[in-house]
Amino acid sequence: RADGMELELSQVTEWVSAAALALGRVAGLVMVAPIFSSKSIPRRVRAAFVVMLTIVLIPLAPRGNLPDALSLSGMAVMVEQVAIGAMLGFILRVLFEAVAFGGELVGIGMGLSFGRTVDPSNGTSTPVASQLYMMLATLLFLAMNGHLELIRLLASSFTSLPPGPATLGRETFWAIAGLGSALFSGAVRVALPAMIALLVVNLGFGVMSRAAPSLNLFAIGFPVTLIVGLLMMWLSLGSLAPTFTMLVDHAFSAIRDLLGMP
Repeated sequence: RADGMELELSQVTEWVSAAALALGRVAGLVMVAPIFSSKSIPRRVRAAFVVMLTIVLIPLAPRGNLPDALSLSGMAVMVEQVAIGAMLGFILRVLFEAVAFGGELVGIGMGLSFGRTVDPSNGTSTPVASQLYMMLATLLFLAMNGHLELIRLLASSFTSLPPGPATLGRETFWAIAGLGSALFSGAVRVALPAMIALLVVNLGFGVMSRAAPSLNLFAIGFPVTLIVGLLMMWLSLGSLAPTFTMLVDHAFSAIRDLLGMP
């Protein structure tokens, strides 16, 4: 009877450790990943989503050779699981922020850097053009089921990268840093057509100011720059979807490489 009780307690401890480690990885993802971490979603809803997703993913979490969740080694592994989930979400967060940065560059060229609006996802004020590109990126990400692919990668990570000590290495963080530079350069390509057109317009006004110094370029230049910028933004929207899809595929491919997936 005592042996049976000891076996039952060991099983309970094993289940609690597996559930805690799965909860840490899911919570890290939801805290950082775009859309999931939006401040417009109430905290109770996000907490309920974390618990529900953890319950679904607990059967995938390994249960053997896991440290006790209340021990020092177990807490260290728990922190690492949160870091792994945050790493997955951070890669996509960099992608979305890069697209928003491209929109901000276009807004600055159009003279709309002073026009700001409240971003409900971050709770801060952002330029209007940046908010527009962020909304388009969010809609495209949902339309291509990127949120479902992210959850699928999270579920597969328990098999390819099981919880354990010293899972993350220095090379992982260097890989994420290199990926961030690649995503930012790709996002600049989203805003490149409008930026080039606005540069040509500003160069033209510079030539006009030298040819006709008495011309009031401020009264003429601002509306022309604004109209050209809006026109180029409209014309470049057709290339936004394939470029953003390519960047998302690149980000998911990098996540698979970091997790050791084929």
